[in-house]
Amino acid sequence: MTQPVAGFRSRLDALAPVRRTAFMATLTERLLPNAGFYAEANGTASALDATRELRKLLDLVWEQLRVREAKIDFSLQAEKVAVFEPDEADESFGARRALEAVMALTACIDVLVSEESEAALKVSRLSADGVRALIDLQAGEGVEQEALEALIREHPLMEDEHDFQDTVLESVEVPRLESNDWRALKQLGRNEDVSNLGLSLQE
Repeated sequence: MTQPVAGFRSRLDALAPVRRTAFMATLTERLLPNAGFYAEANGTASALDATRELRKLLDLVWEQLRVREAKIDFSLQAEKVAVFEPDEADESFGARRALEAVMALTACIDVLVSEESEAALKVSRLSADGVRALIDLQAGEGVEQEALEALIREHPLMEDEHDFQDTVLESVEVPRLESNDWRALKQLGRNEDVSNLGLSLQE
């Protein structure tokens, strides 16, 4: 598993719960296309349509963050997310990446029902682990572990992942989050509809 550096984790732990949830929601935005592509591959929906449906659920998380008084039944929303879970028997690469997206979205919803201090770290690792898995797959068999670790560390996708998470963390560490900041975080997570794996809904 990819482990965030100590400084990153300590900064994440130091965030107020609402800011940690915003960090999670922003990373989750970027993961959702992966679940969309899996739905398309299995003929259940187009990648764009599936991603839109998942984002509607994530929009409720954003609404709760912006409007603390909002009364949203997140237990019901969690049931809707479960529809997008891959079959347990499917151990394909696409299924695992889709599951990461669903798990991240579920974590965002669950944390609003019952605060979990490790939830943000969990989503951070889910995102980075998906990138690691892709690089590992592309490397193929026969690569020595030390060489593989170096490849993963220096790969553009992993560098982009680290840069993205750093940017998100810096964005939620600002002294005060105004209405424009919430919109900016959401847009940052959308990442022009490109997932953490470099897959684009626009292709």
